[in-house]
Amino acid sequence: MIRKNHAGFAASALAQAVLGASIVVPTVAHADFISDSKASVELRNFYFNRDFRSSTPAQQSKADEWAQGFILRYESGYTDGTIGVGVDAIGMLGLKLDSSPARSGTGLLPKTADGSAPDDYSKLGMTAKLRYEKNTLKVGTLVPKLPVIVPNDSRLLPQVFLGSAVNSTQIAGLTLDGGRLNQTNLRDSSDYQEMTVTTGGKKNISFAKGTTTNEFDFAGGTYQWNKNFSTGYHYGELKDFYKQHYLTAVYNLPITDGQSLKSDIRFAKSTDDGTSNVDNKAINAMFTYNLGYNAFGLGYQKMSGDTGFAYINGTDPYLVNYVQVLDFANKDEKSWQARYDYNFAGLGIPGLTFMTRYVKGTGIDRLNTSDEGREWERDTDIAYVFQEGALKGFGIKWRNATTRSNYAQNSTSSNSVDENRLILSYTMPLW
Repeated sequence: MIRKNHAGFAASALAQAVLGASIVVPTVAHADFISDSKASVELRNFYFNRDFRSSTPAQQSKADEWAQGFILRYESGYTDGTIGVGVDAIGMLGLKLDSSPARSGTGLLPKTADGSAPDDYSKLGMTAKLRYEKNTLKVGTLVPKLPVIVPNDSRLLPQVFLGSAVNSTQIAGLTLDGGRLNQTNLRDSSDYQEMTVTTGGKKNISFAKGTTTNEFDFAGGTYQWNKNFSTGYHYGELKDFYKQHYLTAVYNLPITDGQSLKSDIRFAKSTDDGTSNVDNKAINAMFTYNLGYNAFGLGYQKMSGDTGFAYINGTDPYLVNYVQVLDFANKDEKSWQARYDYNFAGLGIPGLTFMTRYVKGTGIDRLNTSDEGREWERDTDIAYVFQEGALKGFGIKWRNATTRSNYAQNSTSSNSVDENRLILSYTMPLW
């Protein structure tokens, strides 16, 4: 955790931590520890504009900020011996380029009590790791990516957690994961904090006021039956909030050269824990037909039970209809998605890609009225990554979204949003 906002502090602290870790490793083991290590720095220049089209004079009319991010990552190799020892580190720095109290709250930068954003913010994470054959234990800063826990990485700096986790690929085809998370560092924060459950939209999720927890336990596995078919089961428990069982199945059916049909089917059951009222079943599926450089997708998602879908506040829900702005996971909501992707390599422009999709949700229980809730979102992404020359690896992405609903997402937002994001990114290997 870093509270001091200083550009050189994060980089200096990271360098000292890595150096210190290498010193304590026995000299005889330095070869694998150092020679197998890798480091990189990722640069993100992010402009975000969200226009609340139907806001009232008392509400914020738009969120509009511009920022520069730096993400320094280091991964060591492992020492020799039956049990290998290693260390990972991540240092992050965000710089404000443009913001004001009337336009803050984009998620790019922290937001203070008076609505202003600091000039910069930073954070540092360290992870100790042990390896035995094909089994790994990590303790410290973690970024687990499983159906029951998906950290948010959609803004300037990624969300991270503190905790411990084990991973095993000892049995061929089987990947096992388990662990406990204690605190989270949100995408727009320098501080670690305890966790809670998301309550946005019309999810009807309630719990004792002020409740937070420092325990999220997870476990599960995925089995790869063959190169085209895998199934998985994962369990997550956010103490005092919910328990969740998640089943997944992914099948890729080859048809002919250049053609395939991918089926991604998911089912989750969430129940209450402690003082909460969580009660949800979520079935969702995405079917994608790939034809040469084209991809056509159809998705369906249905919520049932007394509440909407439960997930840790600040994370992303593992749902096929969770898109750029909305998650379509409200109480009783049913939604479908139509999506199209194109890779311009088919027209001789490798690196240029296009995506557009439309998602519509109906049947939402608005809780305080008999009128059915409805919402829709339309997204468009255009991205280009330079393939050669001095700018090789440099990426430019424009993301546009439009959402409309017959209810406000929360007490401070409108039911109509137009959004644009412009992201410039480049990752430079250091060694």
